[in-house]
Amino acid sequence: VVEGLATVLLDTVDEGNSVGFLTGFTLDDARRWWQATIDDPRIITWVALDGERIVGCVRLILAKEENGLHRAEVGKMLVLRDSRRLGLGIKLLEALEAQAIREGRWLLVLDTLTDSPAEVFYQRLGWTVAGIIPDYATDTFNVPEPATFYWKRLPRPE
Repeated sequence: VVEGLATVLLDTVDEGNSVGFLTGFTLDDARRWWQATIDDPRIITWVALDGERIVGCVRLILAKEENGLHRAEVGKMLVLRDSRRLGLGIKLLEALEAQAIREGRWLLVLDTLTDSPAEVFYQRLGWTVAGIIPDYATDTFNVPEPATFYWKRLPRPE
């Protein structure tokens, strides 16, 4: 699993997407990052498969603060370039949202690079813009870029 997730992460970074890593990031770096984070009990990870090949992933990061047990963050929503526009991102988010409800998490947040294609994707799926923070994170070349923050309210569990 780590190998497939590392490949997806490296493909995303190599494309220039701002997902936490800079130019020079290697497959070994990606493997180490996933190995260090995959077993965190606060984070649930889904993968999209094409046969046995991992082609995408998304993570639900459960807030641990006592006053935030109703919320979670969406992280590492990644799909290989050659597997995009097949509905995998939608399926990954649907699985994440269903699990969030089961976990009692009915408020989700995420951030993405401002003016990126991801913004259209999230808005189409009902996410609401909370705001833009200039220079929030750097791109892969270490140039500061703005990030748009989104939120989505899910049905509250009974």
